[in-house]
Amino acid sequence: MLPSLVAIGALFGYPVWLLLRISVQQLGLAELITRRTVWVGLANYAEILAEPGFWTVVGRTLAFTLANVALTMICGTAIGLLLVRLGRAMRLVVSTSLVLAWAVPIVTATVLWQWLFDSTYGVLNHVLTAVTPWDFTGHDWFATGLSTFGVITAIIVWQATPFVALTVQAGLLAVPGELYEAARMDGAGPWRTFRSITVPMIRPILTVLTFLSAIWDFKVFTQVWAVRQGGPDGQTVTLPVYLYDLGIASSSFGPAAAGAVLMVLILAVCLVFYLRRMLRTEFD
Repeated sequence: MLPSLVAIGALFGYPVWLLLRISVQQLGLAELITRRTVWVGLANYAEILAEPGFWTVVGRTLAFTLANVALTMICGTAIGLLLVRLGRAMRLVVSTSLVLAWAVPIVTATVLWQWLFDSTYGVLNHVLTAVTPWDFTGHDWFATGLSTFGVITAIIVWQATPFVALTVQAGLLAVPGELYEAARMDGAGPWRTFRSITVPMIRPILTVLTFLSAIWDFKVFTQVWAVRQGGPDGQTVTLPVYLYDLGIASSSFGPAAAGAVLMVLILAVCLVFYLRRMLRTEFD
């Protein structure tokens, strides 16, 4: 037990300690070159908290996370419910497709989705022009921040849904069939059965999946950066991208580290609040 705790402490404790240490230092290129250590206390935190753009990015990131988590959970749960009702052969086909989608590297998936939405060569514009009364020829899906966020959200949900769907399916297979049989005998419809039996039985699984999805989506960087580097005009800059620009592009490592600490605290507060509500509901 002790060796495991030491290994875990070293693996997670050292990076956290280093992050906290940098967050209270003045650390830029000059300090790195001269190897000087300049302690500034909480000045980095005061600087980033006083920056109006920081709070704009925080609000944008929270809204972005909420949309991604909601869509991922809805799509994943729906597909999980579908999987338990499919025949063996069809279930194998769908499950294999989900695993393959999940296994695609993030950058590869992002490039493929950008090609689908490309204004000149994208398949989506040609399909929409063919099947709808509107002309989508040359339509730029990346012209505004909202539409760009829509594309990024589609990429994230597409890759996150398989994990949720397969986990929900595993949870549903553990629900005793006698409960559904009794519900049918009592005249309960599909929606009543889902609300009164399915959801309570898999609520712990849904809670964990929501918890994990919130963590993953809040710290999403690759998809946002690979699509438009936070563009157009910085309208899709999320907190991880903001801190990357601050730390790497501007070489302001101290404020960037302070922002990263605040990012962890914001996520922790939101998740603790959510978990308290879920646990209170569970015990009630």
